Amino acid sequence: MNHININNVADIFFQLGWTSELARHTDAYAARGVNFWRDLFPHRLRTSLENKQAGDQLSIDFAPEELFRNGQSRSVQTFKRAQFDPVLIGKPDLRPLFGRFYPKGLLRDVAGVFSANRQPFRCVDVNDRSLQGDLGHPLSERPVSLKVSVGSVGPKFEERGGGMRDWIETICDGVGMQAPWMGRPTDFFEGNPFARQDESADQEFYAKPRLVQHLDDAALGVIQDLYGRFIKDGMNVLDLMGSWDSHLPSSVRLSHLAGLGLNAYELEKNERLTDRRVQDLNQDLGLDFPENHFDAVVCTASVEYLIDPISVFSEVARVLRPGGPFVVTFSNRWFEPKAVAIWKELHEFERMGLVLEYFRRSGKFQKLQTYSLRGLGRPVQDKYYMQLPYADPVYAVWGEKIGLNV
Repeated sequence: MNHININNVADIFFQLGWTSELARHTDAYAARGVNFWRDLFPHRLRTSLENKQAGDQLSIDFAPEELFRNGQSRSVQTFKRAQFDPVLIGKPDLRPLFGRFYPKGLLRDVAGVFSANRQPFRCVDVNDRSLQGDLGHPLSERPVSLKVSVGSVGPKFEERGGGMRDWIETICDGVGMQAPWMGRPTDFFEGNPFARQDESADQEFYAKPRLVQHLDDAALGVIQDLYGRFIKDGMNVLDLMGSWDSHLPSSVRLSHLAGLGLNAYELEKNERLTDRRVQDLNQDLGLDFPENHFDAVVCTASVEYLIDPISVFSEVARVLRPGGPFVVTFSNRWFEPKAVAIWKELHEFERMGLVLEYFRRSGKFQKLQTYSLRGLGRPVQDKYYMQLPYADPVYAVWGEKIGLNV
């Protein structure tokens, strides 16, 4: 049996757990080919991994800032408004908004910051004359629990060239951006955030059936497993903004599965559905179901198309039974003409924060959580295998309907 040492490489599944003022968060990364001779780890993590073998697991708790030293701790600085220059990144109309993230490269005359720097900083105060930005890592002041599962371990066959990888930097890239600053809601809604490139009726755009998967098989497997946490035998479930595949575990036997989507042919092809409804939620917000009707509601790779998401989330709560989960999943792929403007402006992790804000503003959900998974290998049979080595990332946000007095 191979053990972790400087002569071996390993596949390791990392899972960060942490909490914000709004939700619990889990962010996972599937690391492949971890090289213990040249890659970087915190000392406690490296020593804990030594001599571990496939199947071993461990958990380490890190205090605030322990993972984020070397200039990554919270660093709130004040800048003149003129120093915020989005022309430097080719977006002259970009304005600083509270709680939002921007590339450091658009800051002029800041020591150690150059125009090519895409590392994000957060705007934490803004007025006509100045703004304040936090240049530290968004997770730096939060305690973090790191769970580690060791996959395959095998010998290196050669050690020629190659790069060194900082695995904490990799698995924490973007993590924390989904949480609001100091519990204060992020300004996602300034201007016209729900404008779309194509404002024509959605049923026209989706009139032609698309019997294809919009994410790769690895990502869809993650979504199916995630739904399996919530969807159990005998449940009555709504697949919101659904199509020809509801992405639910095949082993689950539901009492009813309603599908609400935009294309009748696609819904007819979904053999698991017991109820099919064609409806454009951007024109008709009401769900024609009784109150407290469903045990669970899922929405897959579609939330980015809603132009009045808070009203839709409120309506979902109405048809959910108390305590029932509403689970929203998405990735970094969408139909460009129909995605709302704010979605396309945000970092991938910020989008989880946006969906959290939909839940919060509806006022109908509790026990909010987010989940992300990146780093899986793209399936060999996938048509993008040669161009994209990694599977599509998966992001999820969910909450439970508050009790009887909603």
